[in-house]
Amino acid sequence: MEQERSFEEKQAALEAIVKQLETGNVSLEEMISLYEQGEALYRDCALSLDRYEQRLNALKGEEQA
Repeated sequence: MEQERSFEEKQAALEAIVKQLETGNVSLEEMISLYEQGEALYRDCALSLDRYEQRLNALKGEEQA
């Protein structure tokens, strides 16, 4: 079973995809594939950030109680 990548690994992969797309040196088919991969990574990163924010807010709530 494949271990899930860390937030930082996903972010680095997303940045690499963006750089590839910005060069414009990819075929249309590859561009679409990279875009789809980037979208999936973006959603994963956003979800992770939401979870981290919820955890931090929960910790703040515990400290104030």
